[in-house]
Amino acid sequence: MRRKASLVLLACAVFFAALSPLLRWYAFPRLAKIPADQYQDMVLVAKNATLLDYGTMQAKKVPQVTIVQTLKGNVAAAKRIEKTAGRDVVVWDGLSYVQGPDGKMVSEIPERYIFDAHSQEPVHATGEMVDGDPVKRDGIEFKWPFLTEKRDYEYFDAQTRTTNPIHYKGTQTFRGVKVYYFEQTIPWTKVPMPKKMPVRGITPETVAKTGTTRWYTTVRKFWVEPVTGAPVYGEEIHKEELRGGTLLGGRAKVTAFAGDVKMREDYIEHTVALVKHNRTIVLLLTSYLPWGFLSLGIVLLALSLWLEARARRPADPEPARSEVPEPVSA
Repeated sequence: MRRKASLVLLACAVFFAALSPLLRWYAFPRLAKIPADQYQDMVLVAKNATLLDYGTMQAKKVPQVTIVQTLKGNVAAAKRIEKTAGRDVVVWDGLSYVQGPDGKMVSEIPERYIFDAHSQEPVHATGEMVDGDPVKRDGIEFKWPFLTEKRDYEYFDAQTRTTNPIHYKGTQTFRGVKVYYFEQTIPWTKVPMPKKMPVRGITPETVAKTGTTRWYTTVRKFWVEPVTGAPVYGEEIHKEELRGGTLLGGRAKVTAFAGDVKMREDYIEHTVALVKHNRTIVLLLTSYLPWGFLSLGIVLLALSLWLEARARRPADPEPARSEVPEPVSA
């Protein structure tokens, strides 16, 4: 019986020891992916910002500018692209809606981002765009890969339609979560006018006829939880200017928007809680279960060898019976 139990334990030890690397290196890259139907929104604010009054074409200080960003998974588009791409694809239809302190629209820029559900690498397909302009992304946007590394990444900037390095600046702790801090600086660059302008009758075409151009610079900051690759906090020091042309009445430039854009507090709390939850799920596949199965395999192997050794040990000899002489009868 001991030998049979030893063989069973040995088989279980081999099974769990083999399952450990399979779970980490085979199952995890295939199971960990972004859901195609995910929906998320985020509200950012820039307090004491500078904003252009398009009625007077004068820049003025305002108490707050609000930016609402939404990302909605387009399942139908993802399935259509998967047929030719041959891999799991996520399509995010995004919208960045900026409104002034009076609640009126300042700008509204739609975006379609297509990427690999597992690696977050961009997938090029019909419909990839920013504000109606076709683009071909290189590098990540919105989200880092699972198991983010301590290195620079290529990050796509929607305003300039270009990809630039975003630099790893160090490891920090944010709201009790270990994060990697990344920073990207986009120098002053001429960018297109938004298709939807805040004043009726003004279009990018009419502005172009005046010779006025739009310029933009930003310092982009992200605090990224490395296991999930999800930013728990983001911030931008954002500036826009209109330069030259007859629209400015002889002025060389005027500030269109300038402010330190930060996530609103309630969205920070929600994001941190969500990332903590998702982090546990990813760690189950990458750390907890693989190391647990390996440890269990080692314990079962040791127990199997111990039972085998017990089975091979010779049985203790029975004590010899002492011969008692029979009494002699007369």
